[in-house]
Amino acid sequence: MTRFSGRVLLPSGEVRCQVRATDGVITAIGSLGDADVVLADDEVLLPGLVDTHVHVNEPGRTEWEGFASATRAAAAGGVTTIVDMPLNSIPPTVTVDALEVKRKAATGQCFVDVGFWGGAIPGNLADLRDLHDAGVFGFKCFLVDSGVEEFPPLSLDQVGDAMASLADLGALLVVHAEDAQAIGTSGPDYASFLASRPGRSEAAAIAHVAELSEATGCRAHIVHVSSADALPLLRQVTAETCPHYLTFRAEEIGDDATQFKCCPPIREEANREALWDGLRSGAIGLVVSDHSPATADIKTTGDFGTAWGGIASLQLGLSAVWTGARERGFSLADVVRWMSAAPAALVGLSQKGAIEVGHDADLVVFAPDDSFAVAGADLHHKNPVTPYDGMTLSGVVRSTWLRGAPVDVDGDPHGRLLSR
Repeated sequence: MTRFSGRVLLPSGEVRCQVRATDGVITAIGSLGDADVVLADDEVLLPGLVDTHVHVNEPGRTEWEGFASATRAAAAGGVTTIVDMPLNSIPPTVTVDALEVKRKAATGQCFVDVGFWGGAIPGNLADLRDLHDAGVFGFKCFLVDSGVEEFPPLSLDQVGDAMASLADLGALLVVHAEDAQAIGTSGPDYASFLASRPGRSEAAAIAHVAELSEATGCRAHIVHVSSADALPLLRQVTAETCPHYLTFRAEEIGDDATQFKCCPPIREEANREALWDGLRSGAIGLVVSDHSPATADIKTTGDFGTAWGGIASLQLGLSAVWTGARERGFSLADVVRWMSAAPAALVGLSQKGAIEVGHDADLVVFAPDDSFAVAGADLHHKNPVTPYDGMTLSGVVRSTWLRGAPVDVDGDPHGRLLSR
């Protein structure tokens, strides 16, 4: 049994109380007597974050990121559960056999809990039911080139077929929504790259997904919304955005600063502020990392036409989002809702996402008024390249607890592999 005492962020708001965890589960909240962990006056106890958009890349591209390094970074950033995307590992998670390869690779390496998405690609329609039965949390597809040849995109007809199959299962389809016909060729500079992936490409693709969702009855979720053009379309589908779209702006990105490259791209300041408004209105419901690192030789090429597109931020998401949120009048409760409760609800993790009796005792001791300077080389990500390098962020994760036990990133991993 572990007892925490101090300021606690409950679903009803922040209160000063005690939380008792027994056998990894929260068993009581209130006045419980002496405490084992007494929070400092500048600390708040938060529920562990749930990041449903992480590219671990192991096996196959483990030099980009692996389960040990990714989950260390997650724990250091207050994330206690991740759901791994079906690419960029080799093989991609598009069959049950590939899922078992992924689970075998993860076994014994995870410092936080890990679940898995399945993939929907051309030719694996018959595999979706078996993957669903094997416990994946849903299925990811692309409407444009994914960047890796082993995970090709679906046509709209194929999306419709996949949705019809998944509707029968009650399964979720998460979609990288950019219209391939609106995507151009990028030159080496940032302006050219941004122009090659206009906001209207997201809006057009999301409109198609929404129509197919209505026609089939399949639940659909749009990943990493970067364009405010899409906000009016987010009625029949759920949607997420990412810390980098809420933090950075195109006007500050140099022509050789390929650590900022991601797809869809980081857009202008006015667009960034509109995304914050989308969170305020509820059009966007959650914020997750889309952690997608790569080795420096393919990431820092200085050429936006050829560099790998992905942002490394798993360890930094909570602080990055809190830094921007507090400047715009949002509360810490808002951030926790976007980054813990809402992602947990998206994938049906009913024991995650809140400090409530009966929930897993996944907890974070967070100092919201403290700050730190980001040093990429000091992060637990396998590769140190990140656009946050050198930034000062608000909010410091002082400790992370998984099922009532402190996570020691230098010790033995005790994370579990989760199934839907």
